Amino acid sequence: MKSNLKRRAFVFACVAPAVILFTIFMVVPTFNVFRLSLFQRSTFNPEETFIGLQNFEMLMKDAAFIRSMQNMLLLIVMVTIFTMGTALLFAGILTREKLKGQNFFRIVFYIPNILSVVVISGIFSAIYAPDDTGMLNSILGLFGGKNIAWKGEQHVMTSIVIAMVWQAIGYYMVMYMSSMAAVPESLYESAGLDGASRVAQFFQITIPLIWTNIRTTLTFFVISTINMAYLFVTAMTGGGPNRASNVALFYMYEQKNKSGYGYAMAIGVVIFLVSFGLSALVNKVTEREVLEY
Repeated sequence: MKSNLKRRAFVFACVAPAVILFTIFMVVPTFNVFRLSLFQRSTFNPEETFIGLQNFEMLMKDAAFIRSMQNMLLLIVMVTIFTMGTALLFAGILTREKLKGQNFFRIVFYIPNILSVVVISGIFSAIYAPDDTGMLNSILGLFGGKNIAWKGEQHVMTSIVIAMVWQAIGYYMVMYMSSMAAVPESLYESAGLDGASRVAQFFQITIPLIWTNIRTTLTFFVISTINMAYLFVTAMTGGGPNRASNVALFYMYEQKNKSGYGYAMAIGVVIFLVSFGLSALVNKVTEREVLEY
């Protein structure tokens, strides 16, 4: 009996600090966001006035907010597709093919992930510079092309997608490589004897056997892209030009000073529900029987 009590006390002592910290820094602030979304409160006045769902009614009529949500969802879809697809492709090549300097390529691809968003934004801002000092426009000039406003309204979202994909590929490539390295070589040898090409082996052996890892990273990436989109937009464009690159988190931060905490927290609630819904959707769509080897 005493040994059971000691064991429970030990388990409680180990778990309690993590639970307390999680409650203080995650549960309580999240609950407070939902609570404040039902109130009207200015940034510099602590007085709160209960207004129910009025903040959410205003959001549904706010064209700037709707556009910021559209931009956020566009970045999530585009960045996820290109990052995961490219990371899987490069991981497959570096794992299966006999290439010289494989470790060098792994390091090169992973370097962007250890750079801060500010540094990456500075690099790509220089690349996208609208005059001849920008690398892309300099290359176009060599072939007689005209300068393009890469951070203008027409191209700004594409420019941000490229920067975000470049930053994330290396991290997920390394994760997929670790999973691919665990796939038995005998499976590929048997498939090769049956006449399966490298491409067929990749889609029929590699992808199914590392599907659990792909599914996990997809869920993680969808959530992290929401935050990364805010960081890149803040550092690269400031939501411009003419709000063409404004995303929901950036708009929430803007409204904190303009419309008050209540309205900003209502935006936070919508973002939370959308991210939760997207995660549940990804889990449902990618659900499949786990293959063992």
